[in-house]
Amino acid sequence: MKKIVVGSRESRLAVVQSMSLIDHLRAAGCEVELLTMKTTGDKILDRTLDKVGGKGLFVKELDAALLEGRADLAVHCVKDLPMELAPGTAILGYSRREDPRDALVLPKGADRVKKGGVIGTSSLRRALQLKTIFPECAIRPVRGNLITRLAKLDNGEYDALVLAVAGLNRLGLEDRINYKFETDEIIPAAGQGILAVVGRADGEHPDISGYTDANAAACAECERAFVRELDGCCTSPVCASASVNKDRLFVRALYWNPETGETRVGTDCGPVAEAADIGIRLARRLRDEKEAQA
Repeated sequence: MKKIVVGSRESRLAVVQSMSLIDHLRAAGCEVELLTMKTTGDKILDRTLDKVGGKGLFVKELDAALLEGRADLAVHCVKDLPMELAPGTAILGYSRREDPRDALVLPKGADRVKKGGVIGTSSLRRALQLKTIFPECAIRPVRGNLITRLAKLDNGEYDALVLAVAGLNRLGLEDRINYKFETDEIIPAAGQGILAVVGRADGEHPDISGYTDANAAACAECERAFVRELDGCCTSPVCASASVNKDRLFVRALYWNPETGETRVGTDCGPVAEAADIGIRLARRLRDEKEAQA
C-alpha cells in the first residue's frame, strides 16, 4: 500500500488538527507521513491579512505540495480556505464540527475586560461585531499563531483577545476561555470549527468516510455559499453560522456593504439537501434589501 503524505502548516494547532486525520488513517491500516511547512501567511506578521492577500496565504504552499505530488492530502480549517480553491485541488470531505463560537480570553487572573482596554483580533468580522459589544474599547490587530497571541496577551500587550473556541479546545487550553459568545452575539466565520481535507481533484485518495461528517459538510457548504454569493473572502466581515436539526438546516448570517459599511443580520432555513441554495438565497435577500433601501 502506498504511503500517504499529509501536508500541514507547522504550527502546533495545525499539526494537532492534521493528526486527527492521520490517526484515523493509521487506525484504518494506512502508512502515513506528516509533512510540515511554514506558509507565506505564517511568515508575514507585521501586516494584517487584508493588506497582504488574505488567508489564502495560509494554503498556497500546501496547494503547491499537493499539485507537485509531494503531499497527497492537506488539512485546513475551513474558515481559512479561500472561497475559490486552487485549480486542480478539491475538498474531499469535512470533519465533525467542534464548537464554532468565538471566545473572550483575558490575562491570567483577570475576570473582566478593562474599561477602555485594548482587545486584540486579526479578524475584521470580529472587530466589526466587537465594536457593538465593547464600544469603549480599542480593537487592534494581533498576528501570530495561537500560542504567540496568548503570550502577547499575558505580557500585557493586550487586555483581551477574541479567539476561536475550537482552536483552544483542540490544544487543551479550555481553561483560558473566560466567556463564549453565543452566535447571536458574534456570528462565527464560515466553516469555523470544521476541518477540510483537501487533495488533488484527479487523484486517487484513501477512504476517509469514517472521518467525515454529513451535517458539518452541509453547514460548511451553506456558510461558504453565503459568503461566495456576496463576493466575500476570508478577510471579509461577511459571515454565516448554520446548524442542523434532523433534516432541517438553520442559518444566521451577517451581510456587510463594503461601500457604505452598513450591516444587516438575517436568518433562513430549509432542507439539509438544499444547504448551498439556502445560503445563496439568504445572501441575495439581505443584499437586495439593502439595495432597495439605497
